[in-house]
Amino acid sequence: MVKFAAIKGFVFDLDGVITDTSTFHSQAWHQIADKVGVSWNDQLADALKGISRMDSLNLILAQGHRENDFTPAQKQALATEKNTNYLQLVNQMTPANILPGITAFLTELTTAGYALSLASASKNAPLVLRKLGLSDYFTKAVDPASLKHGKPDPEIFRRGAEILGLNPADCIGDPTVLVAADINFTDTTQLTLANIKAQLN
Repeated sequence: MVKFAAIKGFVFDLDGVITDTSTFHSQAWHQIADKVGVSWNDQLADALKGISRMDSLNLILAQGHRENDFTPAQKQALATEKNTNYLQLVNQMTPANILPGITAFLTELTTAGYALSLASASKNAPLVLRKLGLSDYFTKAVDPASLKHGKPDPEIFRRGAEILGLNPADCIGDPTVLVAADINFTDTTQLTLANIKAQLN
């Protein structure tokens, strides 16, 4: 486990850490499901988390036994419509959508001189940061188009360290509930340097 004194940077994921856009994804897909006549439920919403746009659409269509009812072009149009629905919701975001304790934590980190980067697989991450008013904290961000592997592969977080000129071992990643993580926090209000130091030392 890394020692607290060795930490030089912090690599953040966006969704579920800084803000929660998964509800917007669900709302946007719900609109598409309604349009194609597929009934929406919590199990379907959960199944769509973390998978690509086209895979999500195919899952929705399969749920309603409609997977063979649309041409590739029609499917592409539905996937594009979902993204349009999603962006309309994202455009309504404000700093009120930042998860509790995150702004104070980011201020604490920058005041203490730590380097920060964003490691989000979302192509919409820059827009989300702008809406939240947090762009100034994340002048360095991983370009998701440059990645060869999707999560759970750690490539995106390794790249998040690289763009800071740091080794991954010198960084703290976002606390996701993973058994291999050095530290886990159950909610964002626990994210403080004091709590991280206490856990590591």
